[in-house]
Amino acid sequence: MTAQPLNFYERADVALHDAQLKTALDRAMVRFMAQRSAAIDNLVNSDEVRDRARAARARALAKLDHYLEQLQTNVEAAGGHVHWAWDGADARRIILDLVKSRDVKSIVKGKSMASEEIHLNHALEEAGVRVVETDLGEYIIQLAGQTPSHILAPAVHWTKEQVAQLFQDKLGMEPSHEVTALTKAAREALRLEYLRADMGITGVNFGVAETGTIVLIENEGNGRLTSTAPRIHVALMGIERTVATMDDLLPLLQVLARSASGQKLSVYTNFVTGPGRADETDGPEEFHLVLLDNGRSRILGSEYVESLYCIRCGACLNVCPVYREIGGHAYGAVYPGPIGAVLTPNLDGLNDDNKWLPYASSLCGACQEACPVRIPLPDYLLKLRRDVVQQVGAPLGEQLGMKAWRIGMSARGLYKIGGKLSRVGLKMLARRGRIRHLPPPLDAWTSGRDFPPFANESFHERWAKRRKQMEL
Repeated sequence: MTAQPLNFYERADVALHDAQLKTALDRAMVRFMAQRSAAIDNLVNSDEVRDRARAARARALAKLDHYLEQLQTNVEAAGGHVHWAWDGADARRIILDLVKSRDVKSIVKGKSMASEEIHLNHALEEAGVRVVETDLGEYIIQLAGQTPSHILAPAVHWTKEQVAQLFQDKLGMEPSHEVTALTKAAREALRLEYLRADMGITGVNFGVAETGTIVLIENEGNGRLTSTAPRIHVALMGIERTVATMDDLLPLLQVLARSASGQKLSVYTNFVTGPGRADETDGPEEFHLVLLDNGRSRILGSEYVESLYCIRCGACLNVCPVYREIGGHAYGAVYPGPIGAVLTPNLDGLNDDNKWLPYASSLCGACQEACPVRIPLPDYLLKLRRDVVQQVGAPLGEQLGMKAWRIGMSARGLYKIGGKLSRVGLKMLARRGRIRHLPPPLDAWTSGRDFPPFANESFHERWAKRRKQMEL
C-alpha cells in the first residue's frame, strides 16, 4: 500500500526534529542576515534606491504586454528565437522539441527556479538526455536526488560535513571537510561537462525589453560557461522578469546582490544579447528564449500583483522565523518562505496542501522590511487566509471556536466572566508556574511549548483597585 504524503504540518514537525538541518540553517541564516544588513547600511540613499527598484518593477508590470512584445522584437533582431509557453507542459514540449530536432544528447544547466517549477530535468531525463546542474548548490542536491530548499542557496540545508560524505560517495573525493577541497572536487567533475554538452539551459534574472538582452547574475562562472560553451543556449524566463530599460535595470542590480548575499555586485553579471556573432570566438550558434506564463498572467490581474515584483533575492526567507526553523522542504513547493507562501497558492491554487502555506508565518513583518522592492507580504498572507476560509472553508471546531470568541469579546459581562473562569481553570493545570499540558484542541500549543497561566488579577481589576485607593 502506498504511504500517504505528509502534509505541511507533518513535514514541519519532521524538520523541527532534524538536528543537522538546524545546524545548517543556523550557520547560513546568521551569515546571510548580517551580510545583508551591512550591505544595505553601506548603500548610499538605500531607501531611495529601493524606491527606484520598486518603481522599475511596477513600470514593467503595468505595461507587461507591451514590453514583452518589445523584448521579442529585439531578441529576434539580435538573431535569437522567442517561444511562448502558456504553462509548464508547453515549456517542456518546446524545449524537448529543440532537443530532438538538434540531436542533443547532453545538457548543462545553470541555476533556474523556473526549470524547477516546470519539472524540466525529469522530462529531459525521461527523454534519455543527460542533464547536469552546474551551480554548486544545485549540483549537490542533484547528486543527492533532492530539490532546492532555498531560492538563493539550493543546498543551504546541507552541512559541509554532509557534502563531504556525498562527494566521497559520488565523486570518489578524498576525505576532507575543507570548503576549498569540496569546491575543487566539484569543479574537476564539472569541467568536461561544459565541453561535451550540446545545449546549455539557464534561467533569467531580468530580460531588458529595450535591447533584447537577458541578464544572468551568479557568483561561480557556471552561468557564463553554460550560456557560451555549448552550441545552443536556451534561456527559460518567467514573463514577470521583464524590465523596460537599462536605466530601470540599474537600481535592481544595486539591491539584488546586497539583499541576497551582502555583496555590492555579484561576481558575474552576464549580459546576453542573441547568439554568438560571426566575428566572435565564443558564444552559442543558437539562442532561444522561452517566455513562461504558468499562472503569472492570472496573478497580474489580481490583488496579489505585487508578488510578481519579486527579484528572487531570498532575503525574506533569511529573516523569516518560520523558514529559519523548518527550512524550505517543509513548504512542499518550489518557492519556500514568505514569498513562496504567497506565490504557490496563486500559481497552483489553494489545494489541500497549499491552503496551509499562508499560515506558515508569524506576521512579524520582517519579510516586508527585508524585501528590496517592499512587497506587502504580511498583508498578502492575511488576504490568502481569508481566501482559504472563503474557498476551502474552516474546520467546524474552528468555526465554532471563533464564533464563541466573537460573542465573548463583544459583551463586557461575558468577557469578564470568561476571563475569571479561564484564570481558575488554568491555575488548576499549572505546575511550578507553567502549564505544560492543555486539553484538546489547545494541546497543539503545549505539544511544542509551555503556556503561561493568567495573572491572579486582570488589568481591569488592578486598575479598579488603584482608582479606589486614589479616591480614598
